[in-house]
Amino acid sequence: MSLSADPLARIVRWIHEADGLIVAAGAGMGVDSGLPDFRGSAGFWRAYPALGRAGLQFEEIANPAAFARAPPLAWGFYGHRLALYRRTVPHRGFALLREIAAGLPGGAFVFTSNVDGQFQKAGFAEARIMEVHGSIHHLQCQRGCRAAVWSAGDFEPRVDEEACRLLGEPPHCPHCGGIARPNILMFGDWAWIPARTEAQETALVAWLGRMRRPVVIELGAGESVPTVRRFAESLGGRLVRINPQSEPSLPAGAVHLRCSALDGIATVHAALAGQR
Repeated sequence: MSLSADPLARIVRWIHEADGLIVAAGAGMGVDSGLPDFRGSAGFWRAYPALGRAGLQFEEIANPAAFARAPPLAWGFYGHRLALYRRTVPHRGFALLREIAAGLPGGAFVFTSNVDGQFQKAGFAEARIMEVHGSIHHLQCQRGCRAAVWSAGDFEPRVDEEACRLLGEPPHCPHCGGIARPNILMFGDWAWIPARTEAQETALVAWLGRMRRPVVIELGAGESVPTVRRFAESLGGRLVRINPQSEPSLPAGAVHLRCSALDGIATVHAALAGQR
């Protein structure tokens, strides 16, 4: 991508002066790895045509009520996503971000609304990641019988992709025997167990408390669920927003790179390399 020298020079200066990098990532971060974009019903139904034929919106299947109403369908959707995320290879932008952070005294901390575990797979330290909406790689009881969260590592979903239905048994709660669900904050969700995310938040707050000149690189964060944007903007100061959408109300002092996550990261990385 092309960018005028002054904004890019400002980003380079910010990173040279920073003591830590905050990576604030939304769904757009995974698009360059080949993950589907659920923006709008058309995109969602393109990825899951069976749900389109049934007229089910994303908000209806990404909902705890779906596990009570139709567990094979709900786990058909989430089981497919779990298998997809397990086999997805993170794009090279993840590695470039790690290289950028390696030059800073405090390294990086990731704040993400993504539940796919791609940052861990790309080598970011588990202790430096906050998954604000939870993780598909962890399970909890659908009924919330106990405040327990456990790994989904032993669950190998087999899914009829044409029908978006789980074949075989769903995972079960080891305490009450009921059906388990992903430890993800869903729509209309009052049973989500936030203990794991709360522990991550405690670590993030402690890390931020040690930083004096952090720089924020925000990646692929949308406005429909603005959790990542609000977090990035709440930190004030030096914000690099990487997003292909136009920005009519960019925060004062921020820099916007209007491109994909990978292109934006590569542009910043190349500019830094040229200054060494």
